[in-house]
Amino acid sequence: MEKRSSETELAVKKVVITGAESTGKTTLARDMARLAGTVWIPEFAREYVGNLKRPYRYEDVERIARKQREQPSEYLAEARGYLFLDTYLIITRVWFREVFKREPDWLDEELRTSDIDLFLLCETDIPWVPDPLRENPGARREYLSEQYKKELDAMGLPWRPVTGYGEERMKNACLILQQFFNDERTFTCGQK
Repeated sequence: MEKRSSETELAVKKVVITGAESTGKTTLARDMARLAGTVWIPEFAREYVGNLKRPYRYEDVERIARKQREQPSEYLAEARGYLFLDTYLIITRVWFREVFKREPDWLDEELRTSDIDLFLLCETDIPWVPDPLRENPGARREYLSEQYKKELDAMGLPWRPVTGYGEERMKNACLILQQFFNDERTFTCGQK
């Protein structure tokens, strides 16, 4: 049974949808999973912080990071070929640094040994839409987007930028996955 689990894990490609606030990460993760006939992992931070009755603290962000670390294995059995993650530890690392000026000791090693196959970074070319959990419009949003890119590069993690609005964004992401994974069968771009 354990061997089958290892084979399944190796066969599933993990794709993180990342980027600044209000860049279409959730929509893209959900739609890419639907296109590929698989599952996606919703953003845990939004759910967690949304249920707090107080401002978040360092310990809260560390709980979020630990959950983000665990989630891929929790969803793996349901995944078929691909597993899409709506955000991941790159965003959380920058969050730790920007808000608290420190991060957990284990985070660097976790990112270095990550088995994520590809990060799709949603660019800030779509309008920022306010909601109670968003904190970073305008220039701050652009700054954070650049921090995510720098972090991905510094860690040597594979990533590609995703641009476009609505269906165009989906099509662009689809083309990236076609090329990166050499998989035109799963990603028939322009069709949902």
